[in-house]
Amino acid sequence: MKPVIGVGMVGHAFMGRVHSQAWRSVSAFFDLPVVPSMAVLGGRSPERTAEAARRLGWAAAETDWKRLVQRDDVQIVDVCTPGDSHAEIAIAALAAGKHVICEKPLANTVAEAEAMAEAAREAAARGVRAMVAFNYRRVPAVALARRFVAEGRLGEVRHVRAQYLQDWIADPEFPLVWRLRRDRAGSGALGDIGAHIVDTAQFVTGRNLVGVSALTETFVRERPLADASEGLAGGSRTGEKGTVDVDDAALFIGRLEGGALASFEATRFAAGRKNALRIEVNGSKGSLAFDFEAMNELWFHDHTLDGAEAGFRRIMVTEPGHPYAGAWWPPGHGLGYEHTFTHEVKDFLEAVAAGTDPAPSFEDGLRVQRVLAAVEASAADESRWTVV
Repeated sequence: MKPVIGVGMVGHAFMGRVHSQAWRSVSAFFDLPVVPSMAVLGGRSPERTAEAARRLGWAAAETDWKRLVQRDDVQIVDVCTPGDSHAEIAIAALAAGKHVICEKPLANTVAEAEAMAEAAREAAARGVRAMVAFNYRRVPAVALARRFVAEGRLGEVRHVRAQYLQDWIADPEFPLVWRLRRDRAGSGALGDIGAHIVDTAQFVTGRNLVGVSALTETFVRERPLADASEGLAGGSRTGEKGTVDVDDAALFIGRLEGGALASFEATRFAAGRKNALRIEVNGSKGSLAFDFEAMNELWFHDHTLDGAEAGFRRIMVTEPGHPYAGAWWPPGHGLGYEHTFTHEVKDFLEAVAAGTDPAPSFEDGLRVQRVLAAVEASAADESRWTVV
């Protein structure tokens, strides 16, 4: 019999639901060295947390995260709360000897992320592991893109273009949810979705950003207040308005290690774009392109072929030999958003069982946080070039 490892999760809104789906499904599709047990779900409201635990498949409910991280039946703590509480919960859990998986961005500030990375380093010396949950690394097509670059199929990387385009707050009457408040979210589109494309670009290319020049903009500076805020939704509006103190869009250029040029755009005002995380990489031998709104496809161009037959070709990333895909359905039967979280839970559990450091680490999360801070600093200083 495989050993059972107990999981305690803090937060049960949008991210809590998809993480719950991952914990429920991972053992059914992947042959893991351990079996996760959904021991306890943490939340603030006793009634709502108990109902969420029942609906999502957790054995118990807890309204104090400090009690949750001390429970004997919890060996893993999954942090699915807004960014303002990531550092406190994760650091306490690591100190208690619990492995930690934490939603992105790692924190709201560089100082918080540094403290979390230091706590993770100290915990690793005791055999306790930590990972930040950048789920788009686990899209099979993105993992295949990384493989192509690592194998040298693109040659020398010269250009990277990354975008994350959404439109869910384009309506100026959309309420002032927590993601639009600096005290809860740290930043706006930059931290919420810009963090994803920074991590994706660095993951696919294997190179970090070393400097940026940036613009940010807030298009709607006041929004209706709501009596509740959960995930991407707000409750009923109160009739009053509050100030939006985060960015609605961020646009920046950068340079990667080795000299490659990069451009990034993160906005929640791209009308008609729902969840368009896109990346294109151009190298001396070829190019690749990906768009999450067609998540099972990777486009690849081999520039070493004769021009008469060269061009982008579509790869359907659903074959058994593709990353993660072989555990699921027959070839041609695509995966969805929720599968990326199952993949990250699978990788995390395997690392914990093997006693190895999972990726992306808290150090990787800190590296992204430093990029976000450099973008904000550049935008506040007339787009001055800013070293990461």
